[in-house]
Amino acid sequence: MAYDLSKVVVTSSPHIKADDDTRSLMLDVLIALVPALAVAVYTFGARALIHVVIAMVASLVFETIYNKIVHHPNTVGDLSCLVTGVLIAFNIPVAAPLWLSAFGALFGIIVVKMLFGGIGKNFMNPALGARAFMMASWAGFMTTWTAPHANLPLFGNVTVTDAISTATPLATLKTGAVPADTGLLEMLLGQTGGVIGETSALALLAGGVYLLWRKVITINIPAAYILTVAVITFLFPLSGDVSRVQWMLSQVLSGGLMLGAIFMATDYVTSPVTPKGQIIFGVGCGLLTVFIRYFGGLPEGVSYSILIMNTLVWAIDKKTHPRKFGYQLDKAKKEAQ
Repeated sequence: MAYDLSKVVVTSSPHIKADDDTRSLMLDVLIALVPALAVAVYTFGARALIHVVIAMVASLVFETIYNKIVHHPNTVGDLSCLVTGVLIAFNIPVAAPLWLSAFGALFGIIVVKMLFGGIGKNFMNPALGARAFMMASWAGFMTTWTAPHANLPLFGNVTVTDAISTATPLATLKTGAVPADTGLLEMLLGQTGGVIGETSALALLAGGVYLLWRKVITINIPAAYILTVAVITFLFPLSGDVSRVQWMLSQVLSGGLMLGAIFMATDYVTSPVTPKGQIIFGVGCGLLTVFIRYFGGLPEGVSYSILIMNTLVWAIDKKTHPRKFGYQLDKAKKEAQ
């Protein structure tokens, strides 16, 4: 019997049959972000949703334009640009001007993602890269916090009379005190000041459980990251007048820790591929986060800790990759090591 080998496609191992692809994974991430978005709209009003929509549309448009300019196939169908758009908006305060979400999308999509070759080639998380740039360029907009349920205009610029300015829990923790007017329950439910998508630890945890159930992420990075922050802050509180447990829970539930550990540190492209490497990555993020919170000029350190660890992923992967099956170093190499 003769076979037509011209139609046979030979690929390298492993040969795994699965229905997952980039589009389905990104769709799961979008679904997992819905609880945090719902809490953000409830807490900050419809303006939060407008920020998210603008960032998503801008991300889609900028990626389409870039692909057209460089004559590449349009990649927006994989939905990764929409995930980037949501995360960029989640990292912006609701009182910020709406154009800032569009500019964040421009920087995250074009500069951080597409100029490095698109999805799979960027060395840092696009949303965090955009946040760091916006913090450096428009620090005033990026550090103006609005109290929950303030009456903000939907499309216009927010004025002093519109916003009820408030300090975030992390700003109070920076002084060595636990927020007197914000309890652990408010931090858990998201009834605090902060950027759009970081306030509700419970909603973010619900999204994380969904991603674990769908096997989109593993527990390695989030657990290593959160537990490191918990252990260090429990052992070394900034004030002896505060319960260690209360101090630790306040550090874990406030700020961008849950958002960063679950949705951005776990980015496939910018995190290690080996289980051991993922744990090292998570521990490193946790240590840097506490170091910046305790000793840095800013009260928050999640974004910068993940970005710093992003630059070390190549080294972590190199040192933690499994040895080839049956491979042994010769005696001379062993002695040299």
